[in-house]
Amino acid sequence: MSKRTLGAAVVGALALTALAVPAAQAAGSGDTKITKVVVDGDNKVAVGTSGLKTVKISVTASDDSGIAGASAFTLEGPDYGFYLSGKPACAKVSATTSTCSATVQIDPKVDYLSNANAGTWYVDAWIDAKDGDYVWEEKAGSFKFQRASKLTVNATPEPVKKGKTLTVTGKLSRANWETLTYAGYSGQSVKLQYRKKSSSAYTTVKTIKSSSTGTLKTTVKATADGYYRFAFAGTSTTPAVNATGDYVDVK
Repeated sequence: MSKRTLGAAVVGALALTALAVPAAQAAGSGDTKITKVVVDGDNKVAVGTSGLKTVKISVTASDDSGIAGASAFTLEGPDYGFYLSGKPACAKVSATTSTCSATVQIDPKVDYLSNANAGTWYVDAWIDAKDGDYVWEEKAGSFKFQRASKLTVNATPEPVKKGKTLTVTGKLSRANWETLTYAGYSGQSVKLQYRKKSSSAYTTVKTIKSSSTGTLKTTVKATADGYYRFAFAGTSTTPAVNATGDYVDVK
């Protein structure tokens, strides 16, 4: 497994080999417990092909004496991981509970991510209590580490006569971390959705599959002025995404 050591603003890299993600387990002394782990707000981290991705890891823990601090967080993923150097900052929630957080940055241009690194990742955390108790929990929480996605749509002709056929095209693509480009995502179910000009809600018209190059193409009868978009529900390695609605004027 390859690993990098990260601090609050991305510091030096450290590559390690022959490391395996351990089975979930906890060790420690006393009654210190980790009760909640949240990564990036919704436990999903989507990384594109350029620019820094800031990721916040928050670990909530409790002990009858209160929480003194957090010694270390580690992120473990398929064949990859990150050591977070430096102590996370802890904020008191109550006399017995605190939430300790660290913010790190991931850069696809320097971290040498492989597409195989996408999937379920885990947070390992060490928490210290004020009375000397502590807990070190491997796989204290999990999150999805995903290849960022894009989705486009175009409905033609515009304008169109009522009852005539509209052709709706688009493309579903996702980040290729090995080439640092976006490439078509093939064989995926994508919904064609429509909402009337006077409505705020989309309804699904049909579901189609992306081609071998990620392209999308289907037809529909024009009924009234409104917006068409493609919607992708996402997978474990790729986040959900909706195309920006394309407005069609129906005469």
